[in-house]
Amino acid sequence: MRITVVGGGVIGLSCAHRLAGAGHDVTVVTADRPGETTSAVAGGVLFPPLSVHSDQVDRWTAASVEDYRSLGAPGVRLRRGTFFIPREAPMPSWAFSMPDLDHEPGRLTFTTTVIDTPVYLAWLADRVAGLGVRTEYRTVSRLDDLDADLVVNAAGLGGGRLAGDGTVVPVGGQVVHLADPGLTEWIVDGSTPVLRHVIPHGRHVVCGGTQEPGRDSVEPDPGVTADIVRRCRELVPALADAPVLGAKVGLRPFRPQVRLERDGDVVHCYGHGGAGITLAWGVRGRRPGPGVSPHLVL
Repeated sequence: MRITVVGGGVIGLSCAHRLAGAGHDVTVVTADRPGETTSAVAGGVLFPPLSVHSDQVDRWTAASVEDYRSLGAPGVRLRRGTFFIPREAPMPSWAFSMPDLDHEPGRLTFTTTVIDTPVYLAWLADRVAGLGVRTEYRTVSRLDDLDADLVVNAAGLGGGRLAGDGTVVPVGGQVVHLADPGLTEWIVDGSTPVLRHVIPHGRHVVCGGTQEPGRDSVEPDPGVTADIVRRCRELVPALADAPVLGAKVGLRPFRPQVRLERDGDVVHCYGHGGAGITLAWGVRGRRPGPGVSPHLVL
């Protein structure tokens, strides 16, 4: 089939990879290069948000963790780390899919995949091109305008607009990059209303973050940058003298739940919020059996 994937972030490129690998003629249409997408801003530690409790999301997470391990991609490594949660919070169901899980009230320690997202996305784009996928850099105004047998709407924040879905809203997330002083473990502190995370990638550490519903600007706020640096240095004192390398903002495509369904000749795959990296290989396509129309399935 001739398939057009709308969106060049981690979801769109992962879909294109699966579909091209299954023998389809695939074109990716995107307004942004991989390093300019929201996916490239993500800290890159794999597990879904604490607020997500779903058997489906658990399956997607477990599948993604397994697939990332088998890719052999640059920027992808396994690291042990700690996730702090409110002491009264129940154990998140997805935690049991994580290797080497140790847990006690308010604290989970486990090994998961950590991804240097700009490095990984550049590799994934090259890998997709190597499978024969063409990429067109332009804005899509209407899905109906695309000449294809099947369209995959993986446009992130724009996916809702293209589908006429008003439930998708931007939630801004600002992060700060500090020089990595040699940290060996990641830390995410979700025990307070203001999330803190410190995710080392060798040359830099991604520190964050913010949750800003309705934000429409990707220009970093210097005051927020200073606050993130202060909070993360309190969390990890080893960062006290680490130079600040810069700040970035991404607009996460939040929806009450991920939309993954086929509607006629369109497969919608958007609304992953801040978990696009985590779920990318879980919400995947596979080759259907004989006589079954090719499309993305769970």
